[in-house]
Amino acid sequence: MPGTVLLLAASPLGRGRLVDAAGVLPVLAAVAPAVLSGTDTANVVELADPLEPQAVLTRLRAAAAAPGPLTVYLTGQLHLDRRQHRVHLALARTTPSTLRYTALPWHWIREELRLRSAADTALFLDLHTDAETWRHITERGLDCGPHTTVYGRVAPPTGRRGLAEPAYMKTVATLLRSGHRPPLDVLHQQTLSRIAQETAGNLLLAGVGGQVPGFAPSVGFGPAAAPGTEGFPPAMPATVPAQGQAQAQTQAHAQAHAQTQAPVGTPAQAPEPARTQPPAQSRPAAPAPAPAPDDHRPADPHADISAAVRGGRHGEADGIAARLEEDAARAHGAGSEQALHWTEVRADLAMFAGDPVRSCRAWLAVAEARLAAGQAVDAPAVEAAVDRAHHQWTRIKDTARARELGPALAELRLRVPGRRRGALENVQRQLRQLQAAR
Repeated sequence: MPGTVLLLAASPLGRGRLVDAAGVLPVLAAVAPAVLSGTDTANVVELADPLEPQAVLTRLRAAAAAPGPLTVYLTGQLHLDRRQHRVHLALARTTPSTLRYTALPWHWIREELRLRSAADTALFLDLHTDAETWRHITERGLDCGPHTTVYGRVAPPTGRRGLAEPAYMKTVATLLRSGHRPPLDVLHQQTLSRIAQETAGNLLLAGVGGQVPGFAPSVGFGPAAAPGTEGFPPAMPATVPAQGQAQAQTQAHAQAHAQTQAPVGTPAQAPEPARTQPPAQSRPAAPAPAPAPDDHRPADPHADISAAVRGGRHGEADGIAARLEEDAARAHGAGSEQALHWTEVRADLAMFAGDPVRSCRAWLAVAEARLAAGQAVDAPAVEAAVDRAHHQWTRIKDTARARELGPALAELRLRVPGRRRGALENVQRQLRQLQAAR
């Protein structure tokens, strides 16, 4: 099966540029596609200083949905949205004042990759930051998702004039130009050994989700701050972010799994779903004790659900999630994060099964439950639920069902306008059209 490779290099044009990101692309492009991918053949997509976050999202989404292994080589710079404290990947048109509209929210990347497994999804990163973003990441971590193998570095401000060099990614590319792709952890270590001086004091990422226990007392790679973005991305079934790899294996789904959502492209003026996940952990998870030889760890149910979805067994996938939803509700309460996570998973599964009515109902229920629990109307998880209910509502072909769900959505939109301008007006306009069509 052919692999897929996405080469993404992005940084702002003008004074805001911290790193010569696009300078790494000629070196990467000189590597044979099969070597970049680690497969016999591979499709390579290259994005050099893209202008629009939606364009990047579209390419990323297509790459994530492709069968076979996926490797993403990403070079660029990260900046913090000061209003909502969310990390973004700067694009060519990004400026401090337009960050929320012209940069790519980091959690979009995380969410697009979440249905994939760590066994066939690799993310190589060479990222640079300003002082504010560096402080944020070292305190809260950079969440790369529980099912993505991540290698690379995040560099602090250099304090020197001129552009920083993407030394990590250039070295990765140079090593791969030999025509041999070693195991990824070996490639990572070989790269670091060649640029030890350049990466001193960097945040080094290695392993599933990029977990780096012990880097610093305050560094963790648990779930990061969640979404709620302009140009909302398109949807895929939710999976749970790891609370540290060791903890996820030992505590399995009995633990409070973080909720996540996915995106789905929408018609004009209709918001795509925002993505959510719980607040970031401030510290890395402590390593779990070494298991005894006869220790049988529970399998991750998300892997079974993902496999069923990919195999077109949507009823089976929903059945697994429904049982886990019932178990979580009995153990923790129907409005608990544990139970709501599985409700969100089922909402996404309904979308994948082509049932927007059921998906919309589920997202409306999630939004109401979160508001009833006292969550703020601008909380990422609340905004995400309403955005995704809105998106699924626009996909309903049965006008009677759309009319039935429209008032509930409009009422929620009055309380939760979201970040996309005109969302309430969009619902009201379409609802009037549906009423007039009777």
